[in-house]
Amino acid sequence: MSAEKHNMCAGRKAALSENTLFGMGNPLLDISAVVGKDFLDKYGLKPNDQILAEEKHKALFDEIVKKSKVEYHAGGSTQNSMKIAQWMIQKPHKVATFFGCIGTDHFGDILKKKAAEAHVEAHYYEQNEEPTGTCAACITGDNRSLVANLAAANCYKKEKHLDLDSNWELVKKAKVYYIAGFFLTVSPESILKVAKHASNNNKIFCMNLSAPFISQFFKEPLMKVMPYVDILFGNETEAATFAKELGFETDDIAEIAKKTQNLPKENTKRQRVVVFTQGKDDTVATTGDRVTMFPVLDIDQKDIVDTNGAGDAFVGGFLSGLVQEQSLEECIRAGHYAANVIIRRVGCTFPENPDFH
Repeated sequence: MSAEKHNMCAGRKAALSENTLFGMGNPLLDISAVVGKDFLDKYGLKPNDQILAEEKHKALFDEIVKKSKVEYHAGGSTQNSMKIAQWMIQKPHKVATFFGCIGTDHFGDILKKKAAEAHVEAHYYEQNEEPTGTCAACITGDNRSLVANLAAANCYKKEKHLDLDSNWELVKKAKVYYIAGFFLTVSPESILKVAKHASNNNKIFCMNLSAPFISQFFKEPLMKVMPYVDILFGNETEAATFAKELGFETDDIAEIAKKTQNLPKENTKRQRVVVFTQGKDDTVATTGDRVTMFPVLDIDQKDIVDTNGAGDAFVGGFLSGLVQEQSLEECIRAGHYAANVIIRRVGCTFPENPDFH
């Protein structure tokens, strides 16, 4: 962040136009329903878990939609963050743009409708070989067992979608870009194209470590994109795994942030910013050549309903400040606020209006 951005008069925000924020990732339809223990047992699920769907879970998706109180939410990590950013911004609508792959089916139609309701401009690549990706949230009491079936989300094709002139024009309109690390498993070439565009035009490209398995098994594509990353997000577990994979030989989170900041970078006009969240503990961020701790908002343990969308929400809040050219401190404050709202609710959902000043 440049000095002038730090010195902006308090509260003044840059005027926003449509498509200023661009996100690309795995669009999933979250299907949540309260189920009984018998349902979990039938499909061999633990009460509080996250897994990828196997053959034996196929029928689960058909069964859960027949439950009496089923809720549909547009999900997937990056799409969640785009929705939260747009919610924090409120007006104008469609500041956030989102690309990803869905199927030509009922669930795809619901995803399109839900994105529109969130005022996110979603341009999906639609194909009919795989059904729309889904994530079943099987709720029992305070627990939720998540079963993700990526399906269509895995079929995104750069040449069939990102490279089309009308779509690339939307990419060029943006000033800030965000792609979760999860998308490295789908289309690293799409990520690189967007990252290089941002770097060559001195725009801001943000990425997320997303999960320990990304650093472990997709380290090569991750490190190909890293020179173009202006802002890197992650949580404490992901940071530790990343450090281990890169041989940093430290488990001190501030030290990991510093070493990550100093990895090779293409656009030297912008110093890399590294932001690591740690649940209820302080968020760690590199500020210039220092590392600063930012305390999160206090919350009573009994008010926490579901921490699952907290990371996505933090990024969404942060990005809402970033596109309005707020200081790093303000962006983190917005991220903390959004995460604090989301963990009081089931799924990555939010009230009609934010109460953030």
